Amino acid sequence: MSLPPEFALIARHFRPLAGEGALDLADDAAVLDIPAGRRLVIAADAMVEGVHYLPDNPPDSVGKKLLRVNLSDLAAMGAAPLGYLMTTTFARGIADDWIAGFVRGLAEDQRAFGLGVLGGDTAATPGPTCLSLTILGTVAPGAVLTRAGAQVGDEIWVSGTIGDGALGLRVLQGSLPGDTGGHLARRYRLPEPRLALGQAIAGLAHAGMDVSDGLVQDLGHLCRAGGCGAEIEAALVPLSLPARALVGADPALLPVVLTGGDDYELLFAAAAGDAAAVLARAAAAGVPVTRIGRFVPGKPEVAVRGLDGTPLALSRGGWSHF
Repeated sequence: MSLPPEFALIARHFRPLAGEGALDLADDAAVLDIPAGRRLVIAADAMVEGVHYLPDNPPDSVGKKLLRVNLSDLAAMGAAPLGYLMTTTFARGIADDWIAGFVRGLAEDQRAFGLGVLGGDTAATPGPTCLSLTILGTVAPGAVLTRAGAQVGDEIWVSGTIGDGALGLRVLQGSLPGDTGGHLARRYRLPEPRLALGQAIAGLAHAGMDVSDGLVQDLGHLCRAGGCGAEIEAALVPLSLPARALVGADPALLPVVLTGGDDYELLFAAAAGDAAAVLARAAAAGVPVTRIGRFVPGKPEVAVRGLDGTPLALSRGGWSHF
């Protein structure tokens, strides 16, 4: 007897991705052991065609981005990856080659980041395609990095560079030129989850999260969780060379950099006296970090000083999901 279409698709594409405990994707659930002395960390993110990725994005990059934005949530908690569950709701009529490319991207990143799929579900929809992933990781007790804990006087740090994702989206949409070498487009399509850095600063940083919805908006989350305000200087926010060139040519792009989102860099608070330790741990993790401001007394709001040092008014703080 032949398999029903859904199960044939799973066997053809997703069974080769199965990780330890997935039972070859032949059962209704996975069974896995948690490493001794570790705590379980769980997070979930979804991506919708036309909202979180462009319809003409290469399918392997869509698979990689889906996994990486979830790995970034683990990085923000100081956790290491264990496995993931995935629900795919493909638009009816989607090409089998597209699904194969999507799975190829997942397989490449599974090898790169050391995890496998544990199960999930597959369905069809009139459209658009909707993809959801639930990531599982582990962390040592007492080493969990959360949004709560920023203190007045703490310094504000970010990893990598900010604004590439938002500018890369505009490049791909054709509204921005100047992406020599395709750096900005790659950064939009393929974020870098900072797993090593998250684990390195756990226990040192007071609070942290990843920058997914915009630097200013996400920093506001740390302010609310910590009960304090924040001040940042736009001139200190690290930019890639292509981003710096675009902002230099058109300063009106600065708010896009500060609020656009899709960076998936780590944003964290650390005591002023721990700056040398932060830099040393970041260097050991192989990830550059930059101080961009500090937490201050007052309302849980973010004040931004522009490139000229004067207050910069922003019409919004970041991306809204609704």
